[in-house]
Amino acid sequence: MNSPTAQLAAFAASLRFDAIPAPVVRKTEDLLVDWFGSAVAGYGSRPVESITRFALAMGGQAGPSEVIIHRLRSSPYLAAMANAAASHVAEQDDVHNGSVFHPGTVVFPAAVAVAQALGASGQQLLTASVAGYEVGIRVGEFLGRSHYKVFHTTGTAGTLAAAATVGHLLGLDAAQMQHAFGSAGTQSAGLWEFLRTAADSKQLHTAHAAAAGLLAAYLAKDGFTGAAQIFEGAQGMAAGMSSDAKPERLTDALGTRWATAETSFKYHASCRHTHPAADALLQVMQAHHLKPEDLVRVVAHVHQGAIDVLGPVLNPSTVHQSKFSMGTVLALVARFGHAGLAEFDRHFQDEVTQQLCDRVAMVLDAEVDAAYPQRWIGKVTVHTTDGRVLPGRVDEPKGDPGNTLSRAEITAKALRLAAFSGGATPTEMQTAVDALWGVARWPRVGALLERSL
Repeated sequence: MNSPTAQLAAFAASLRFDAIPAPVVRKTEDLLVDWFGSAVAGYGSRPVESITRFALAMGGQAGPSEVIIHRLRSSPYLAAMANAAASHVAEQDDVHNGSVFHPGTVVFPAAVAVAQALGASGQQLLTASVAGYEVGIRVGEFLGRSHYKVFHTTGTAGTLAAAATVGHLLGLDAAQMQHAFGSAGTQSAGLWEFLRTAADSKQLHTAHAAAAGLLAAYLAKDGFTGAAQIFEGAQGMAAGMSSDAKPERLTDALGTRWATAETSFKYHASCRHTHPAADALLQVMQAHHLKPEDLVRVVAHVHQGAIDVLGPVLNPSTVHQSKFSMGTVLALVARFGHAGLAEFDRHFQDEVTQQLCDRVAMVLDAEVDAAYPQRWIGKVTVHTTDGRVLPGRVDEPKGDPGNTLSRAEITAKALRLAAFSGGATPTEMQTAVDALWGVARWPRVGALLERSL
């Protein structure tokens, strides 16, 4: 068969390291280090620790694969589960704009766990990770905007991304990879309803996606069969999860367009939908030397996806829920110039933040909405106490490919994340990050964060 599903499976199965352009390899190394910082940042988080306790209870503390936040070992399946939960809680993991998908938090946990179990090289790890990014991003684009209104794409497309990653490491052929996709797609899950009540489900989405994709690939290796056209079939993912799916996006320029390189880093520790407006507000405040007390009203001009996800969060009751509140994020940016982990942890509910939060509104903007999701334009209108009305605009938020983070900035970010969680000392984290920058030269993937002596 030459269906889009079959073509995508053949690409994921046959990808080779020497076919990946050098800039894409370097970007994948950047993404790996960035993901590692977010994984260490999960240390001590209540929902992450809950999922990790479950994983260790089910699989014990012996195995080939690393549970990063506790520097223990377990099975690849359970280590991938724990590390995927850990790397999504700080809201600092990467995102691909066009698919509205966080690839790193599902690809790298599966890739690292299986590479450690198999004794794979650093190049094999990177190649499998690129396969996962390319598949997951295209699945997210295929499912479209209607999907994202109800489904958390990282939980749905992420299952396929993990299956492609692990399938590549296991050496699946094209037919086996297609079976792995079928088994992964039938397990795809993740609904946005959790945001309304500040539930812990977001970490479960990534934990499940990484583990379920891994399961699908291992089953395919053993001869287990899956739906042949899980994406475009009459009762496949598009039929049940989308009203605007476009199958041609599954195979968009495979091997020539490297979607991995389009992935953005997150600067603020919040939902990516808040970042464009946050950067636009910061631009206005810096250009006009404004202070928080100068703000009477801030209007964020946004796309519909931002309203769908952020709109239900009206009175955040937890730190994590506050990262999905446009008002909270803009208040922290106005006060501190950055909405980072410490700012959320210490100030999301204090009186000054609450007062500023009440002055923020979101409105649907036709230009911003038309550009989304390929471009995430940031536009704000700021009303000041002296009667001025000041527009702000950012076409590429900090972290986008055209306004990306340098390796020095990625390293500094990872060190900040580790320091905030206490998951590693500065020396331990610097040593680990320095080693990761050379991952392409590793003959074998070992522990990313060594056990303390």
